[in-house]
Amino acid sequence: MRRHYLDNIRWITVGLVVLYHVIFMYNGVVTAGVIGPFWEVQYQDAVQYLLYPWFMVLLFLVSGMCARYYLEGHTDREFLAGRTRKLLVPSTIGLFVFWWIQGYFNMAFSHVFDQSWEKVPKAVGYLIMILSGVGILWYIQVLWVLSVLLVLLRKIEKDRLYAFGEKAALPVLFLLVIPVWGAAQILNTPVICVYRFGIYGICFLLGYYVFSHEKVTDRLARVSVPLAAAAVVLAVFYVRYYFGENYAEEPVVNSPFSILYGWTVCLAVLGGMKRWGNRTSQKTEWLSKKSYGLYLFHYLALSAAAYFLDRYTEVTGGAAYLLSGIAAYAGGYLLYELIKRIPVIRWCVIGEKKERKHVQG
Repeated sequence: MRRHYLDNIRWITVGLVVLYHVIFMYNGVVTAGVIGPFWEVQYQDAVQYLLYPWFMVLLFLVSGMCARYYLEGHTDREFLAGRTRKLLVPSTIGLFVFWWIQGYFNMAFSHVFDQSWEKVPKAVGYLIMILSGVGILWYIQVLWVLSVLLVLLRKIEKDRLYAFGEKAALPVLFLLVIPVWGAAQILNTPVICVYRFGIYGICFLLGYYVFSHEKVTDRLARVSVPLAAAAVVLAVFYVRYYFGENYAEEPVVNSPFSILYGWTVCLAVLGGMKRWGNRTSQKTEWLSKKSYGLYLFHYLALSAAAYFLDRYTEVTGGAAYLLSGIAAYAGGYLLYELIKRIPVIRWCVIGEKKERKHVQG
C-alpha cells in the first residue's frame, strides 16, 4: 500500500527548501557564501526562521519511514545497493564530474577569486571547488551514513525495537522531544553546521521504528487540528524571539525552544497530511516523481541566476527574488531533465542507471 501523504510531504517540503534558499541567497543573517542583503532590515528573512528548525528534520523522519516500508519487501543488500547508487555516488563521484560547478559559484560569492587565485595550481583549485561544491549534497551524504547504520542496527535488534515502537501513545510522541533535544546537542560537526548527525540520526530512526506504524500516525491524525494550532503559535513566538540572531548555529539551532517548535511542526505535518493529504492526482504524482531532481539541481540554478543578476545587471530587491525564484524552480527541473538523459553522467550525478518508474523508498 502506497502512502500518498508521504509523497506529498516530500515534494511540498522540497518546494519549501527551494523557497528557503531563494530567501537565503539574499539574507542578512547568514551571509557567508551568498550574495547578501539588500536592506539593513529584511523582514522576509523571517521565512528562514519559520522553516529551518523543522524542514530537514521532517525529511529525515519521512526517510526513516520510507526505509521501513522499502525493507519490508527487499533485502538489506538491495537496500544498501540502492542507497549507495542514489545517495553516495552523486555526493562523491558526482562532485568530480558535475557538482564542482556549484563549488565555483560558492567560491565566487565568497570572493575567493579576487584573492590571488591565479597563483593557485589548477589541480589544487579543482579540488577546492570539489570540496566547496558539496553544498546541499550534505543531506544525501548523511542519509547514506544513517542507512548503513540502520542495516547494522537491524542485525542486532532483530525487529524488537520496531514492535515496541507501535505502542507509542500520544503523550510519548510529544515527550520524544526530550531525546530529540538531547541528540541535537551531540555529533554536530564544527564549522560546517549542517552535519547534525545527532538530531538527524535520531529522527531517521524514530521514523523507521515509531512513525512507520499506521497506528502511530493515526493517533497524530486525530489531534492534527490542535497540533497545527500549537505549531502556529510557537512559530510566531519563535520568530519574534530569535529574529536577527543566527538561527543555523549554536546556541539557537539546538536550543530547547528551537527543538520544541520544530518537533511540534513535524508532528502536526505528519498528522495533518495523514488526515487530509493521503490522496494523489496526476499533478501531485509528477511533483513527487521530480522532487528528488528538484532538490539536487535547484541550488545550482539559483546560484547561476543570482551570480548573473549581481555581476551583470542592476536588478535588486523584489525583482531579484522573483527572477531567482523562477530560476531555482524552473532551472532545477530543467537541469534534472537534461542530466537524466545523458548516459553515464546520469549515473554519476543522479544515481540513475536509466529512466525508470517512480518507486517509494
